[in-house]
Formats: sequence, C-alpha cells, structure tokens
Amino acid sequence: MPRVVVDVMPKPEILDPQGKAVHGALPRLGFSGVTDVRQGKRFELTVEGEVTDAVLAEVDKMAETLLSNPVIENYTVRVEALADEVSA
Repeated sequence: MPRVVVDVMPKPEILDPQGKAVHGALPRLGFSGVTDVRQGKRFELTVEGEVTDAVLAEVDKMAETLLSNPVIENYTVRVEALADEVSA
C-alpha cells in the first residue's frame, strides 16, 4: 500500500528550543560542522488504493487541520515509495 508522508516544521521565525538544544549538544559529543538544527515531526499515512490528486488533497486537509498548527508550523505532503517498490 502506498505511503504518504507529512513533514511538519516550525516556521523559520518561530523559536525552536529543541533544535537549539540538539545544536548545542553536537559539539559536546564531538560532532562539528553543523550550523543550525530545526526539529520537526513526521507523519506516515498508509492509504488504500492509488495515491490520486484527491487523496493528496485529503491528506493536505488532514495536515492543515490536525497534524500541524498552521500559525507556527509549515508542512509538506509527499508520496514515499515503500521498500518493496524501491527494490523491484
């Protein structure tokens, strides 16, 4: 079955304390070269049948009304190939 992924991230102008905490911890753990970290959410929705424009529109509505807070977050909706489909 196809998978639709919704990635939700804080808007650029919104403070991201979790991302800042991760960014601060990286050098202490010996990692360098990272200039910024933003932390978000990922939702994986497995859908029945084909992923049509109507299905994507429905998922977009889900993302707008339930999965994200449009006031402080942006989101993207995309179709992800499943592992079985990638190897075929």
